[in-house]
Amino acid sequence: MSLDDITFKIIGCAMKVHSAMGNGFQEVIYQRCLAIELESVGLGFEREKDQTIYYNNIEVGSRRADFIVENNIMVELKALTDLEDVHLAQAKNYVFAFNLPVGLLINFGANSLQYKKIFNSRYKGIQ
Repeated sequence: MSLDDITFKIIGCAMKVHSAMGNGFQEVIYQRCLAIELESVGLGFEREKDQTIYYNNIEVGSRRADFIVENNIMVELKALTDLEDVHLAQAKNYVFAFNLPVGLLINFGANSLQYKKIFNSRYKGIQ
């Protein structure tokens, strides 16, 4: 399955969750619902995946992605009234830190589902 096919399925799952749940819940509720939908369409994923962050080859902390889907796509969820540039920057940094080719930033907090596809210009393939 291509990355486009996988992202299409993920977005479809998110739309189904948003349609059923609406907006107004905490992010963790949407995360649990999305996990159910991803599983129902047969996508493999890890939830709350940790990644160590380095600066000059020194460990400086870690970040946690909401989902890594099919070992190739980072999914970051939000439950906000509207997405801002800082949220897009965070998602881009996660895609870089996890060295994945693509990411999705999905916001369940607005009246309509919001999502942005992120491409990793620095993607280096398998580490």
